[in-house]
Amino acid sequence: MGWCLTEKKRGHTTPDPRNPRAAAARLLHQLIGGKSLSGLFETGIEGVSQRDIGLVKELCFGVARWYPQLEAISSLLINKPMKARDRDILALILLGLYQLQHMRVATHAALSETVDATRVLGKPWAAGLVNALLRRYLREGKQLLKRVDQSPPARFAHPDWLLQALQKAWPDHWDAIVDANNQRPPMSLRVNLAKTTRAAYFKQLREAAIPASPISLISSGMCLDRPVDITMLPGFNEGLVSIQDGGAQLAATLLDSQPGQRILDACAAPGGKTGHILEIQPGQLQMTALDIDDHRLAKVQDNLDRLGLSARLSRGDAARPGGEWAKTRYDRILLDVPCSATGVIRRHPDIKLLRNATDIPALALLQSEILDAIWPLLAVGGRLVYATCSLLPEENQLQIARFLKHTPNAQEIPIEAPWGHAMNPGRQILPGESTMDGFYYACLVKT
Repeated sequence: MGWCLTEKKRGHTTPDPRNPRAAAARLLHQLIGGKSLSGLFETGIEGVSQRDIGLVKELCFGVARWYPQLEAISSLLINKPMKARDRDILALILLGLYQLQHMRVATHAALSETVDATRVLGKPWAAGLVNALLRRYLREGKQLLKRVDQSPPARFAHPDWLLQALQKAWPDHWDAIVDANNQRPPMSLRVNLAKTTRAAYFKQLREAAIPASPISLISSGMCLDRPVDITMLPGFNEGLVSIQDGGAQLAATLLDSQPGQRILDACAAPGGKTGHILEIQPGQLQMTALDIDDHRLAKVQDNLDRLGLSARLSRGDAARPGGEWAKTRYDRILLDVPCSATGVIRRHPDIKLLRNATDIPALALLQSEILDAIWPLLAVGGRLVYATCSLLPEENQLQIARFLKHTPNAQEIPIEAPWGHAMNPGRQILPGESTMDGFYYACLVKT
């Protein structure tokens, strides 16, 4: 499988500067340095040919997904730690190991083009090192894996702090959670029921030779048998369908908005839930979408434009309400708070590198501040849906229990549903259950 073109020049083979493995190594270098892949993909794949973008993303996501295992293997192969300025070569070694261990790539292509990438990166001195390490892995891979499997973080491909947190929070489910986190996520769709029906859209997918199945617990949800480019989805540009995980689609249903109500979607970007709420009651809601960042609000507007929907977009800090949006009393509030995102690791595997145990108390404090600050904006009799994509009790049921304890006019509305696990308070979906990501929801009413 050859992704890298070469040319003959004066008897030598010149590596193609568009080498996708070199591009992936540059991105992984920055990921190891603390930057998220979603942010890096916005600008970091410029210059990569269209046909290679998929490979670059597969390499980046794959290395992130298996990083604890790959890093443990590389530490057995490398005699001494690499200098900080050579993290790109370390990233190249990791993506070489990922290809050999987890991808169906011809061995000669994985070797030759990964070695060629050292020259594209401007470090030809590393070609021999990368070649030798990868060839050693081919010879000794089974023995090396047996050695690293003695360490639980390497065996389960999760950082130690997270593995321990999951085992504590989910003693009967942690192994299934870990297994789900290490899988590629499905491509899930939300059918716009204001414009079509799920059955009608299934017919369009069949005509386009795109096999799919329904998400049984969600009337708008379906899951593709295999991911496709969004340009292949019938009616995508016309707003017939959106990309959204089934678990995320539960939010709008739980909100139970009614015609004429004033709705606040706090922390709204990128706008998937905003759009879904408006699809359920098209043209009948007074919707305000709030986010702290102008760039993220622009994504909300783009999503609404594609769907042909409208809302009042406001920039503001949900933890410190101020301005016109904070003068309204809302009938419904969706509070999708910033969180550890430990429930969506299969979709964002770089969380394994970017999160650590010390982040959780700070996130829990921010969630608490947002809850306390937003609650006064809810009208009496109004409903607030608290949502996270976390699996950790500090951000979920413990957070809501704390809030209920010190907020006399807040009362839980128990979620009776065929999905997830009752948590007291709230309800939790675990990754992979009914194709969905891991989400926590709690419904509160102001008495």
